Amino acid sequence: MTEKTARISKRQKIKIGRERLQQIIELCRAVEERGLDPFLVDVDDIIAVVRKYFPEWENLEDLCLDAETIHRLASVIKLQSEWVKHRSTSLYTDPFLLEEKIRKLNKEALVEIFLKAWHPIVELEQISLHSLKNAFSYWQSLVPLSERWQEAVQEETITGTVSREELVKEHILADETFAEQLESFWEELKLQTAEKVKIKYWDFVGAESYEETVHRAYMTSFLVTYGYATLEVHPLEEEIYIKPNQKPISKPKSKEQLVSIPIPINYEEWSKWRKGEQDER
Repeated sequence: MTEKTARISKRQKIKIGRERLQQIIELCRAVEERGLDPFLVDVDDIIAVVRKYFPEWENLEDLCLDAETIHRLASVIKLQSEWVKHRSTSLYTDPFLLEEKIRKLNKEALVEIFLKAWHPIVELEQISLHSLKNAFSYWQSLVPLSERWQEAVQEETITGTVSREELVKEHILADETFAEQLESFWEELKLQTAEKVKIKYWDFVGAESYEETVHRAYMTSFLVTYGYATLEVHPLEEEIYIKPNQKPISKPKSKEQLVSIPIPINYEEWSKWRKGEQDER
């Protein structure tokens, strides 16, 4: 072998050695950072590779690469040690070893192990003198069967008549029909808008109590639905007005589209309106 050939062979060996060490470093880094099984790294095989290429290193970079390989390998060995320590302290048993051990046991040994580990829960119930006394007292306090099975005596009910005014007074009937209430509500709206054509929604439905406000809002929704009134919404001003129609308007033509306008009538909104009314006064 000529000197030139030997020189080329040595360069190739150094190149291969560098690549092997770089692969080992990447493997150890993956085990550390990704939490892989540390025993994926064959320590003996890596030490053999390091020992094989160590005599070839001549410059500082190769020696640093060799040192980093040893450092990474030491970190993996530490992880292996911690893994073994954790498994030994937690009494861990490999499932495959446990299965193999059970397969080797005979039936008698399995039964004996089962009996040692079996702790059944036993409950004992029996009748005591105290229970008998309570049962006797219960039966003594019962009404005789001859009295319990008697037919119930039906009392005669006296019928009579009641007037409509009495039913209204007892809140069984309303004082006026819904149609009459709607007409009355419509007239009230026209009266309040006689001078200003339209009125703010809350100024119309708002009342002294929250319950009355909800009732007025309920009736107002039917005024709009049945064409007795019209809502005007001003988004920029964040105001809603209601305007009565002089005559109820029938349903719109098929080409026109009805728009539903949800208006929250919660206690907070009513309180805010009520406070504003009091401040104006």
